Amino acid sequence: MTSLKTRFFGLELKNPLVIASSSLTADPDKVKAFSDNGAGAIVLKSVFEEEIINEYNQVAQGKSDSHFDEFMDYFDYKIRDQVLATYGRLIKSAKEVSQVPVIASINCISAGDWLQFASQVQDAGADAIELNLFVMPFDPNRKAEDTRRFYLDTVKEISRRVKIPVAVKISSYFSDLASICNELDGEKLAGITLFNRFSSPDIDIDKEQVIEAGTLSNENEYLLPLRWTGILSPRLKCPIAASTGVHDAKHVIKMLLAGASAVQMASVFYKKGPAHVAEILKGLETWMDKKGYESLGDFKGRLSLTKAANPALYERAQYMSNFGGYAGS
Repeated sequence: MTSLKTRFFGLELKNPLVIASSSLTADPDKVKAFSDNGAGAIVLKSVFEEEIINEYNQVAQGKSDSHFDEFMDYFDYKIRDQVLATYGRLIKSAKEVSQVPVIASINCISAGDWLQFASQVQDAGADAIELNLFVMPFDPNRKAEDTRRFYLDTVKEISRRVKIPVAVKISSYFSDLASICNELDGEKLAGITLFNRFSSPDIDIDKEQVIEAGTLSNENEYLLPLRWTGILSPRLKCPIAASTGVHDAKHVIKMLLAGASAVQMASVFYKKGPAHVAEILKGLETWMDKKGYESLGDFKGRLSLTKAANPALYERAQYMSNFGGYAGS
């Protein structure tokens, strides 16, 4: 009998299909639907540090007297308490209806004191925590080492405060991606997810305005996480989850062959709903039966950097094969 069991988030999952953090996982009824349709784990919608900061700034704008400053110190903590209390209720409600692990997601842009509330997430019953970390490298005065320290310090801080497993979701915005993943791996993480997805700007040429581009991924975006999963999976001790552009069973299989222990998916479920989970899993099982594989371990990582017949395809930008040839002319 085919087994889809795998390990990620420091947990044994019944299959590698993880529902990624999104508005789809902000409601207990939707969490139940994904669980009932066979998901391996569910990452709840992130609690955003930026939301706390923005609410604080809206109230504080234009206020400067000393008494108000004292009130805002108090108000700052009240905002945080309210946000975390609401999130704690979501965790508890999700745990009541889900048959699979429920993962809390914390979206951080700083390593501030508010991270001590991670213990409240644990107390609410989350099975693990995924730190969704990203600093947009647009500030010319911010050094790369400062960003590196933010990632490492945040992971250390959270891991020190909780007993449940801690995983990290990072971006590809590193000139030394392999190096930072290696350092994060040294923190004994329960997994690294490649990569988080961002809102992107676009331009409306008729109105001449900067607007927000579409937020859902398309099927071609899986190639970037595929490359880095193949490169990093044989080099890291912690497991890797591939995310962004994973839309169907073929994408899932490709990520597993590259060395992923799990995949995180969200965009496709906005289009096809929770029932698509069962369809993807059926496609994975059908492929495994056809190939004679009884478990994920039979083929996971078979086409990673160290096992591929042509590892240079992972390491080199492939313009050479299409536009090279000057040496022979």
